[in-house]
Formats: sequence, C-alpha cells, structure tokens
Amino acid sequence: MKVSELVRKAGNCSLLGRIGLNTDVTSVEIDSRACGNGSLFACVKGYVLDGHDYAEKALERGAGALLTDDPGKLLEKAMSWERGYVQNGHLLWAGKPIPVIATDNIRLAVAVFSDILAGHPSGKMKLIGITGTKGKTTTSYMMRSILTAAGRRSGLIGTICNYVGDERIETERTTPEANVIQPLLRRMVDAGIGECVMEVSSQGLNLDRVGCCEFEVGLFTNLSRDHIGPTEHANMEEYASAKAKLFGQSKFALINMDNDWSAFMLERAKASVRGRVLTFGLSEGCDFRAFNVVKHPDSVVYDCVENGSPAVHICVPIPGGFSVYNSLGAYAAMRLVGISAGACAEGLRTVAVAGKAEVVPTGRDFTVIIDYAHNPDSFINILTAVKEFAKRTVFLFGCGGDRNRPRALMGETAGRYADFSIITSDNPRSEDPASIVADLEAGLKPTGAPYVAIVDRREAIRYATTHALPGDVIILAGKGHETYQILKDRTIHFDEREVVREILDELDGDGSKRGECNRGQTLV
Repeated sequence: MKVSELVRKAGNCSLLGRIGLNTDVTSVEIDSRACGNGSLFACVKGYVLDGHDYAEKALERGAGALLTDDPGKLLEKAMSWERGYVQNGHLLWAGKPIPVIATDNIRLAVAVFSDILAGHPSGKMKLIGITGTKGKTTTSYMMRSILTAAGRRSGLIGTICNYVGDERIETERTTPEANVIQPLLRRMVDAGIGECVMEVSSQGLNLDRVGCCEFEVGLFTNLSRDHIGPTEHANMEEYASAKAKLFGQSKFALINMDNDWSAFMLERAKASVRGRVLTFGLSEGCDFRAFNVVKHPDSVVYDCVENGSPAVHICVPIPGGFSVYNSLGAYAAMRLVGISAGACAEGLRTVAVAGKAEVVPTGRDFTVIIDYAHNPDSFINILTAVKEFAKRTVFLFGCGGDRNRPRALMGETAGRYADFSIITSDNPRSEDPASIVADLEAGLKPTGAPYVAIVDRREAIRYATTHALPGDVIILAGKGHETYQILKDRTIHFDEREVVREILDELDGDGSKRGECNRGQTLV
C-alpha cells in the first residue's frame, strides 16, 4: 500500500512534506532488525530503548518510511547520519527521499497501520479476549479444547505459545505487539479459522497492542495484587482500569461475579461494551452458574445452568476450586460464540494445560505437581486446592529477578499455607539468586513454619523427592510450562518434568532413603 493511501485511511497522523508519497509499505516494524524492503519503521520510545536511536539501522536494512511522535528529534538525529541529511524539512537517506509520518500516539498508530495492512482480520472472525490476573492461560486452553471438540480449527494467542490451527508458534510475551498480532490474525483468516482465543494483558491494553482488535467476547476472570510497580501500574484501580479497556472493544462482556473487583468491572462494562453484559460464577443470579461442585484429587465436577436452561454436567481434569471458575468462564464464552453445550462439556472433560496443576507421574507413594504459581494469590490458590486431598503439602518456590513481586509476602504466604516449604531460585535474571532467596526467607521465617532454603533449583527438587513421605504432594511452583531458566549470563535448558524423572532414576540406581524434612536450614 502506498504511504499516501495508508496515511489517508489511518487518519490522526500526517506526512512531513510531500516526498515519498508513492513509497510502498507492506509491514510495520518496531524492531530495526526485522526491517526489510517495504517496512515502515516506528520509532517507539520504550522504558529502556528509544526507537529514534535505531532509525538509521532500520533504513540500512531496507525500511522505506518512518513513523514518529517526535519529528524534531528524528530530523535532528538524521543530520548526524553518515548517509542521511535534511533538506527543507525533508529527510533523505543515501539520496533517497524518506517519507516521515508524524502522530500523537505512536503505539496506537502502529496498531492502526498494522490493522489496515492486514485488512482488519479481527472483523472477519470471532475473537475472544481473556483478561484478569490469574486464569487467562488455562481458560484459553479450555476454550481451544472446546473448539476442537466442536470440530473447529481455532487460533490461540497467549503466554505459552501461539497456534494457527495445529501449527505451534513460539512467543515472547502474553500479548504480542500490534504489528505481530494483526498479521497473525490475517494468517488465521486466510487459513479458514473462524475463532481465535487471545490472552489480553493489562500492558497489552495500555500500550495499544490490541488496538483495532474487534472482540466478540471480552472475558474478565479475576483481579488481585500483581504487576504493581514503577514500570507497570501505580495502584490497583489503575490496574483494574487497564483491564476494563477490553470491554470497549467487545460485543459481549463476560464478568466473573465472585471477585472483589466484580462490581467495578461490571460498571465499566455496562458503560463501554458494544452489546450485552453477562455474568458467571457460583452466586445466585449469574447468567452462567455452577452448583453441586465436588472437588476430587485429580478433577472437579459440577452442574452448570445458563439462564434457566436444563443443567449440564461438567467434569474438568484439573484439581482445585479455581478450575471451576476457569472452566465456567470458558463454557460461557463458547456458548456466546455459538458452540453447543455438549461440545463445551466434552472439551472441558479432555482439556490439558502444561504447567497448570500438571501432575508428573512418579510411580511412588507421593505426588509431584508443576504449577505456574508465581505470586501470593496464586500460591494460595494452588495450596488450598491441593490441601483438599494431600496428606502433606510440600511447596517449592522462588521468585523471578528483575520483577515487581512482593517477596516477603510470598514467603509469608508459603509459611501460612504450606505444611513444608523449600525456598529456591526461579529465573534470577540479573539479580543474585541467593539474595532473592534471602528476601523470601525474611517473609517466611517469622511464621515459624518448617522450611529449607536451597538456592540451586535442581538440588531443591532433589531434596523434595528424597525427603518425600507417603501421601505427600510436592508442588513445584513458579516455572510451569517453561523449559528454561534465565540466569545472569545465560539461559539454560531446565524442564522440571525431565528433572523429576532424572532424579527419580538416580534414586532407583543408588537406593537413597527418604527422611524427615529439617527446619530452617539454608543450603547454598
């Protein structure tokens, strides 16, 4: 598409001068390394890097046009480029005129341009957005399983990976940038996919990564204290407001009514949603309600009724009360997009989610569960769920480095809810893992609960398995689906499923004996 046509269709932006109007644009890029012929490079200012510093690199790689929210800064930098210069307010590079598009909101402009180039794909499918602190990934996989049971090829965009039908695509963040989302949705439409499920993070909404996306359903799971800090959200109300933006882009709003922020979300949804607002939960009066809930060691079962219709029996092979809410939200959303109740029940009966209350077979008299829990609320969720069937809960956890996490509270929560805790490393990144462990220990120790601190995560898992008692449930918390560990100087392969199997194989070989856990011991 010609630059002139792109600017005309987008609106709310302008060209500096009248040069390069016939330049062809085929993609929008915010990473100069991804640029090539036909690229429009957006000079996005991030928390750390400023895209204006990489504009010359983008042009060297073939970008033919630039997008900026600070044209003065861009032109000033261009004057120092070896092959670039400014003439009468126009930018030229290597003797070639470079059209510069100016905008007041560069992230929204990236979304608008990407959507235009992709042909507004979200309007050609049923897009389901899921937002909330917890449950997004599990709920999205439940929906995908339901769509499969209904004989539908579906798309998925989320934390673990993206899917176009059966094709798995690796991803770097929960909600990708807009210039990734729109072409991905276009691929789905071209592949004949009619439904896509997307995890929508608060940052994805705040930074317009889902700008121009037209959602059939906007689903709210829950809200709890997370992502509060200088680079994310100042407070809970700001966090909730970011989540609520999803409703303004949705035809249906679907609200979990059994959460402290439900009333806030309900009010925002009614004020902004394009169509109806519906509710789900265990409370009387919900449009989709679960009752007769029974929790088993490996599943939950309940009956679901929607708007007075006959009840449907639901069985979900993921233990814990949170599975009731996740599955009920998935059921409700799928019913809103036209999937039968029978297909919903079948999809939920056969769902499997990596790293979400995932049982690792041990062949022993104790159980190992891998779960992505990485904050106090998710600690409580998995621990209370497991306590319903465990003789003793052994909780192995750490905290990721370079992240806004309440470490002392995480330690305190483990001490209050677990029978025995093992504090260890997670993804320390640039921080000293021993220092992170000490921060967690400072919160746990005052509770008086038994624990051990072992910085090396593999050795911590070894300790848990060699000291396990009959009936124990060992929860390996924090890494979930991840198959790597991010250290200060490198990223290593670390799949906890493999680690558990390797340690158990070693124990079979050396005949190690299990024993009682110690109290308050630190091993580095």
